[in-house]
Amino acid sequence: EFEESGDPEKHFQDLLSLAKEGIQKGKVVAVGECGLDYDRLHFCPAEIQKKYFEKQFELAYITKLPMFLHMRAAAADFCEIVEKNKDRFSGGVTHSFTDSMDDCNKLLSFDKMYIGINGCSLKTTENLDVVKGIPVERMMIETDSPYCEIKNTHAGIGFVKTKWPSKKKEKYDQECVVKGRNEPCSVRQVLEVVAGCKGINDIDNLSRTLYHNTCRVFFSHDLDSAADALLAGDNSS
Repeated sequence: EFEESGDPEKHFQDLLSLAKEGIQKGKVVAVGECGLDYDRLHFCPAEIQKKYFEKQFELAYITKLPMFLHMRAAAADFCEIVEKNKDRFSGGVTHSFTDSMDDCNKLLSFDKMYIGINGCSLKTTENLDVVKGIPVERMMIETDSPYCEIKNTHAGIGFVKTKWPSKKKEKYDQECVVKGRNEPCSVRQVLEVVAGCKGINDIDNLSRTLYHNTCRVFFSHDLDSAADALLAGDNSS
């Protein structure tokens, strides 16, 4: 989009204006999703991805926003760019993580970086081994709705305890999830798989830690006693 706009600098300034407007309205909390994806080079060549990924750190630096990041099959270049810009953003998460433990450790070497886990992160036994090695203090969970659901073929499915009735979208029922659509409530399943593969029995405390991680980076105004009280109320009910 930077290149296709015909004027990359104007495109950047438009993004900056949009971000500033969104911050004032309380609607924009991060720069992203941005990063590198070498599995999808048919959408954008690697050199263009790298050039403008680095440019997007300028948005984070000017706006003082954290970053919501994407890394797929591009760990070396991704980490090199983050290393060069690690003082230009306040924090961030590399979401939908599916890479190796070595790549995970590279990300964790950046003290402001968290690892985001969803259904795509829980497909194989190797994925689960990586999740086991991520400190909960450096983890976030997500659905990536409407994609990345935990399927029956995934290695993590054995840890899933909560399921909902489903119907096809043509027969929509507000008491059911839509068949084939990963809905926000499914974040509960991600929590259960993370707890299960890590051998954590106190799922409520795990959820509180993950919630606080998310607030610390993206929603610092929610990181207070009122939020804790709300969580405690949810758990007791």
